[in-house]
Amino acid sequence: MARLGIHSFVWTGGTTQEGLEMAMDRSAEAGFKAIELAYLRPEKFDLSALAKRAQALDLGITVTMGLPVSADISSTDRDKVAAGEALLASAVAAVRDIGGVRLGGILYSAHTKYNALPSADGRKTSAEVIAKTAEKAKAAGVEIVLEVVNRFETNLLNTTAQGLEYLDLVGRDDVRLHLDTFHMNIEEANPAAAIRLAGDRLGYFHIGESNRGYLGDGVIDFAAQFDALLDIGYARDMTFESFSGAVVDESLSLACAIWRDTWTDSVPLAAHAKAFIDLKRTEALRRRQTNARP
Repeated sequence: MARLGIHSFVWTGGTTQEGLEMAMDRSAEAGFKAIELAYLRPEKFDLSALAKRAQALDLGITVTMGLPVSADISSTDRDKVAAGEALLASAVAAVRDIGGVRLGGILYSAHTKYNALPSADGRKTSAEVIAKTAEKAKAAGVEIVLEVVNRFETNLLNTTAQGLEYLDLVGRDDVRLHLDTFHMNIEEANPAAAIRLAGDRLGYFHIGESNRGYLGDGVIDFAAQFDALLDIGYARDMTFESFSGAVVDESLSLACAIWRDTWTDSVPLAAHAKAFIDLKRTEALRRRQTNARP
């Protein structure tokens, strides 16, 4: 059974050690078995202390990030590519040091709205750097998963089909896709079909509503997507993600266009998400059992 996690941005902007420790505590109190953190700069945080706290709470850790424009590995600027490769290597080391299991997110390009189409050379360079990063990650015991996001946050991987083509270019079986219900709702004609297309190359899954708020208050067909996850035998971690201007910092607000408070109180949001996801999982299993009866 996949562990159910929650993004630390539900609890904190993630700029202080105390905030991250609080996020871990509250995640465990709410019944989640994993927490997702944004990239942690070793010079700003005590990673060893965070690792010990997560271990004491029996929380798995995933770290996700997006590359800045100055470190865009899909660029044709060699200095930017070199900066991106170094940043990814640092991120892999940080995930290792905090006891995390995977590094995900927009690792293959800058996290930004581009004003040009991706170039063939840039795509090739990006895949080469990801392959090198995956080799480092393998030695560190860290999985690499690449998040497929909407057109306003990257120009490279917007659909599962594009993601699979890119994985072929990377050429490593240990690099997988990271799909997200929010992004699929924007880009995929049929999100459930996209999940089935990903199949065993799906390595991580984000659950978020179309308006980034409470699950069930938007337009996403969660039943169809949980059915699809069962169809592919998905048994890896999944994480609830929700952003509100009440919590996230300015940089994320700018990158993800969080211009308003989609909620103001983290505790009921987290409790509702846990109950909602547990219910949808149970309903999908019941449908599967009913359909399997002669």
